[in-house]
Amino acid sequence: MSFSKQLRQEADSIFEAIFAHPFVRGIANGDLQAEQLIHYVKQDFEYLNSFMQIYGTAISKCDNRKDMQMFNEQISFVLHSEIHPHNNFCEVAGVTYEQLQGFPLSPSAHHYIRHMLTVAQSGGIPDILAVLLPCPWTYAEIGKRLLEEVKPDSSHPFHDWIRFYGGGSMGITDTFCERLDELAESLSEQQKQKLTEYFLISCHMEYKFWDMAYTLEDWPVKIEAKA
Repeated sequence: MSFSKQLRQEADSIFEAIFAHPFVRGIANGDLQAEQLIHYVKQDFEYLNSFMQIYGTAISKCDNRKDMQMFNEQISFVLHSEIHPHNNFCEVAGVTYEQLQGFPLSPSAHHYIRHMLTVAQSGGIPDILAVLLPCPWTYAEIGKRLLEEVKPDSSHPFHDWIRFYGGGSMGITDTFCERLDELAESLSEQQKQKLTEYFLISCHMEYKFWDMAYTLEDWPVKIEAKA
């Protein structure tokens, strides 16, 4: 069994919990509240900004152009393609995408981003691939499952979101897995265990991100703005 398949096997219970989460079920049923969609987009906009920064860090650590191209193409994907599912949520919520940009991070989004940034800054390409993989991997599987389950037509409020993630746009998952498997061949068991830890934490944080959006998570103590 390849290293990436071992990772997916170890994370299966987390993946299943994500599929069953009420926010994901709300996408399937088309019954999420506007406030939940808005909170998600606010946080995901900032999250994806950090994701691109991590891709930039990865490029700075690459020793070949093929890897550089792999990460560079993903920066372009986030900038130019992944705005479409955000716009779908915004349209249903009755707001514009521009209205939801530049907001503070919630606790879970903050934790997730710091986890990825720390690994990216201190580790190498295998570490970065392991910590980033759960994001495209979980979204690809969510999209595929919902596409098969719901078979949404244009009348479904989240038709575009489901089609985007379920229609093969997240093929980067396979590319990342293949590259990680190649790199893992020369790693020790101790090194692979560390990659597994990074991967599983990111899987847990994917769950927390959905939960953050569903519960409208905020910091526990409000701080009044100074006049």
